[in-house]
Amino acid sequence: MSDLEARPEAAICEATPGPGPRTDSYPSREVPLGGVRGVTVHRVLPQRDLPTVGAWCFLDHFGSTAPSPDLPPDIDPHPHIGLQTVTWPFEGRIRHRDSIGSDVEIEPGQLNLMTSGHGIAHSEYTVPGAPAGHGIQFWIALPESDRDIAPHFDQHRELPVVDLPGLRATVLIGSLAGASSPATVYTPIVGADLRIDPGSEVILPLATEFEHALLVIDGDLTAAGVPAPAGPLLYLGSDRAELSLTSSTGAHAILIGGEPFGEDLVMWWNFVARSHDEIQHARNDWEKRDLARFADIAGHPPEQRIPAPPLPNLRLKPRKRRAG
Repeated sequence: MSDLEARPEAAICEATPGPGPRTDSYPSREVPLGGVRGVTVHRVLPQRDLPTVGAWCFLDHFGSTAPSPDLPPDIDPHPHIGLQTVTWPFEGRIRHRDSIGSDVEIEPGQLNLMTSGHGIAHSEYTVPGAPAGHGIQFWIALPESDRDIAPHFDQHRELPVVDLPGLRATVLIGSLAGASSPATVYTPIVGADLRIDPGSEVILPLATEFEHALLVIDGDLTAAGVPAPAGPLLYLGSDRAELSLTSSTGAHAILIGGEPFGEDLVMWWNFVARSHDEIQHARNDWEKRDLARFADIAGHPPEQRIPAPPLPNLRLKPRKRRAG
């Protein structure tokens, strides 16, 4: 999971409190993955005035914009710091290898959680003979207390499900409606895959202290009384005890949420940090092959790695949420 833009922008994200209930739509943008033969993704986080939803700080919908199943998005070794990556495929298979020795296949129905901590490198390759991949990839920012922990990788094949009349919600991360995922996270958070039946009217309980957002993958859906088409991110704000969902033909959506993240962040390329100097240090460590921080990955020769892009001026004004 990576941000492979050739010249990624920097995002300096200011901590902000929950804004109360809202229904703000944020369009996705098509982002070409540099060096991956014309493949693009739909990115809905970060946004200029919505950099985070809880600790969620990055969200890509991949696969639906690939020009051909003959162009698999193989991604060579690249680094991460200060975050957890979450991969949730809808179809296809991906081979994940990393610098702490993990070598696994990622399949639909499995939650794949890589915690970078102080530093990790990984690669993602399409499994030969598998269909073109389609799914969601997220980042979760690690809080100050845990952002330098030792890196680790976890895969969860058994996830809890919330069954309500007309809705089936698989809880990927955190807790929802009394069901809790086994995945280890470091801030109060939730992520869930929602499947809404045709002709349904559902009331989904929410944690009032969280802010939430909804990404519709396909189908027709109305959320909190507002049409929610596939593609844009619908930001729902905070202080909601429940969410009304209605669909005439059925829908598939992703719900994310969490307590408003109380720390300022600097995000650039594949790094989540707190300062320009930390970003510069991590980039230098990757470029000079600091094996204590970013070890080589078994099966990849040392020279097979994605070089860091040019570092822009990161001393920008913080990105603030849109005023109420």
